[in-house]
Amino acid sequence: MSITSDEVNFLVYRYLLESGFQHSAFTFGLEAHVHQSSINGSAIPPGALIAVLQKGLQYVEAEVSIAEDGTDLSDKDLPPLSLVDAVTTHHNLSHRGGGGGKKGSVAATTTEDSGTKKVKEEPMEVDGGKGAGSLDLPTNQVTVLTGHKSEVFTCAWSPSADIIVSGSGDSTARLWRLGEGGVSGHTSSVVLPHEPVDSSSQQEINRDVTTVHWNNDGSLLATGAYDGLARIWTSEGDLRSTLVQHSGPIFALKWNPKGSCIVTGGVDKTAVVWDVHSGEVKQQFCLHKAPTLDVDWQNNTCFASCSSDKLIHVCKLGTERPQRTFQGHKSGVNTVKWDPSATLLASCSDDHTAKIWSMKSETCLHDLREHSGDIYTLQWSPTGPGSGNPSANPMLATASFDSTVRLWEVEKGACLHTLHKHRDPVYSIAFSPDGKLIASASVDMWLYVWSTQDGGLVRQYKGASGVFEVCWSKAGDKLAACYSNNTVCVLDLRSSPSN
Repeated sequence: MSITSDEVNFLVYRYLLESGFQHSAFTFGLEAHVHQSSINGSAIPPGALIAVLQKGLQYVEAEVSIAEDGTDLSDKDLPPLSLVDAVTTHHNLSHRGGGGGKKGSVAATTTEDSGTKKVKEEPMEVDGGKGAGSLDLPTNQVTVLTGHKSEVFTCAWSPSADIIVSGSGDSTARLWRLGEGGVSGHTSSVVLPHEPVDSSSQQEINRDVTTVHWNNDGSLLATGAYDGLARIWTSEGDLRSTLVQHSGPIFALKWNPKGSCIVTGGVDKTAVVWDVHSGEVKQQFCLHKAPTLDVDWQNNTCFASCSSDKLIHVCKLGTERPQRTFQGHKSGVNTVKWDPSATLLASCSDDHTAKIWSMKSETCLHDLREHSGDIYTLQWSPTGPGSGNPSANPMLATASFDSTVRLWEVEKGACLHTLHKHRDPVYSIAFSPDGKLIASASVDMWLYVWSTQDGGLVRQYKGASGVFEVCWSKAGDKLAACYSNNTVCVLDLRSSPSN
């Protein structure tokens, strides 16, 4: 067989997605015109790039293990085949005695199923103690929602109804409405097509749905897409308005608390605030020097934005300059989030740190440095009426490419619990509405539910592919998760694990 450059580009694109590098994947996909290829992405299994590389390396090992006279050299005491040896086989043949390495050494030391290069480990055991093995969620409590034609990147539960929105690489979002029976009842879906604004244009544009967000009462939904457009929909799935201003993909989108404005951030380095009622731009902030990766409102008029340029700006409508610029990260800042009181801002970065900031200080209050990999996202625990800790200080959770989740006590900046279970990058976490549980999801296909009180594992579920995002229902009794195999899963957590 032969492989084309389009196929190589697609495999690299999928590898970046499955490894958690979503921003890099989107940028690479645009430049390589991945979505203009005729490759059926749903037919490509997870980890395809690694699998192809491993098989190629095994072939090279077999090739260099046979001397020119046909002698089998695989049993000789030769150094293992390195990657440099593999790509310069003929040049290195004489230095290795005509061959090299023990057959299968590469396959024996790397995993194939996750799409990330990683040292192979022993099978994962369930946390010990009584009830070990009983934490797996029964299949009759899981409903798989099908219909998307490509990876499902993002999902969010309505704050007012049993409705889930999912955004996919197939240029659509979907509204999934659960029946009265919950996950066991009938589920209907409405497709929200992200059509081009100019229907006469013949140019094929990538319209992957990259971000979704409900307003506070669940009456309106906003979606951001790779075509640079934001769209506002009713809860019934009717398109209300299309917001045109960005010159490149949108990476982040948030409603303000009042629901009167939306702020969007994207690859064009800007943050744009929109008037929801008119659909017009209220203000565009051109402050960053690299793509804007995330935005979050502090109140109805102030928001924070972060960027690949390592900076965080706090901006206010009606002013051109930032209210505050926070500097200190050594690499791109992936996520920013205000705490429930809107007095503290948390940020996380590819520099392996998370930081907590206050508007009263130019330097960070706490520099959280215990992760050993990029930190992709973070979340504050809920506080106030209806939460599990109404009078306590909020807890901060961080998820990292080092395969761990950490829970932090904010006042002292101390790590309370480190959640060890995942085997691959973790880039989605979500606190339950009462703050007593936190869910984590990874490209290793596992979804875990943990107790925030003691860090103990409460529930676990292994899906059929890597998980991009996880979110809780308003009642806290169900989880939704979106997967790289084009599906959305709904997990019913209403029954307790048996002991």
